[in-house]
Amino acid sequence: MNRMLVSTAVTPIVWGTTYAVTSELLPDNRPLLAAALRALPAGLVLLAVTRLLPRGSWWWKAAVLGTLNIGVFFAMLFFAAYRLPGGVAAVLGATGPLLTVALSAALLRIRPTMIAVGAGLLGVLGVSFVVLRPDAQLDLLGILAGLIGTASMATGTVLTKRWGRPDGVGALPFTAWQLTAGGLLLAPVALVAEGLPAALTGTHLAGYGYLATVGTALAYWLWFRGIAALPATSVAFLALLSPITAAVLGWLALSQTLRPVQVLGLVVALAGTLLGQLPGHPRVGLAARATPSRTTPTAPRSPVAS
Repeated sequence: MNRMLVSTAVTPIVWGTTYAVTSELLPDNRPLLAAALRALPAGLVLLAVTRLLPRGSWWWKAAVLGTLNIGVFFAMLFFAAYRLPGGVAAVLGATGPLLTVALSAALLRIRPTMIAVGAGLLGVLGVSFVVLRPDAQLDLLGILAGLIGTASMATGTVLTKRWGRPDGVGALPFTAWQLTAGGLLLAPVALVAEGLPAALTGTHLAGYGYLATVGTALAYWLWFRGIAALPATSVAFLALLSPITAAVLGWLALSQTLRPVQVLGLVVALAGTLLGQLPGHPRVGLAARATPSRTTPTAPRSPVAS
C-alpha cells in the first residue's frame, strides 16, 4: 500500500480522538477558545521553527487557505457540535468527499467518476449507520454551520491541490502559515464571544496541549503533505476514518456500546473509504491542461483517482 496514503490516513484517525479529548479533558462551553488554542500556538511554534514567511501572492493565498482549512472550519465544526447531536454533525462531515468530488470538477476540471460518487454515497450511508440515532434533534443553524464547515474544508482541500506550494517550501512551513492565519482569525472572535475561563487545571492544559501538538501541528502537517502528493478526492475519502475512530474509541475507552447496525455501518464506511482510493480514470478538461502557474506544486497534479 502507498506509504504516503497510510501516513495521511493518520490525520483523520487522530482527528477522531478530538471528541473524547474535548468531552473528557477540556472546560465546558468554550468551543471557539478550543479552536483558537488548537490553531494559533501550533502555528506560531512552527513559524519559529521553520523561520520562513510567505512571499508575494502567497501572503493572500496562505490567508485564504488558513481561513478555509482552519479558521472557518474549526469555528463551524465546534458551533455545529454544540447545537447538534454528535451523530448529525458526523453525517454532515461525511458529505465532504462528495463536495470534494464536485469541487474538483469545477476547480481542477476533473470529471467525477461513478466510483467516486458511489464511494461518497457509501461513506455517508455507513457513517449514518454508525452515529445517527432515531431520536436525533435537528437544529437549522447547527445544520447550516455543519454544512458550511464541511464545504469550507472541501474547498480548502481542492484549492490546496490547485495552488500547490511555492518552490522550495516544504509541508511544515506551509502548515505553519495556515495554522497561524486561521488562529489569528479565531483568537479575537473567541476572546470577544467567550472570554477566558476562570481557571485552567492541569487536565485542561493537557487536553489543549494534545489538540495543539498531535491533533493539529502533526496532523495537519501530514494532511497537507498528503494533499500535495495524492489526488484531492483520495485524501478527502480518508476523512471518513474520523467518525469510525471516534465510534471505536468511545466503545473501547468510554464504555459506549456498539449495536449490530453500528458495526455494519463501520464496515460500510470503511468500504467507502477503500473504494475512494481506487483509480477511476477520469477525463481531464481543457483547463487542467493549461500552462502551469508560476507557483509549482511539490508533486505533479495527477488525475483524481476515485
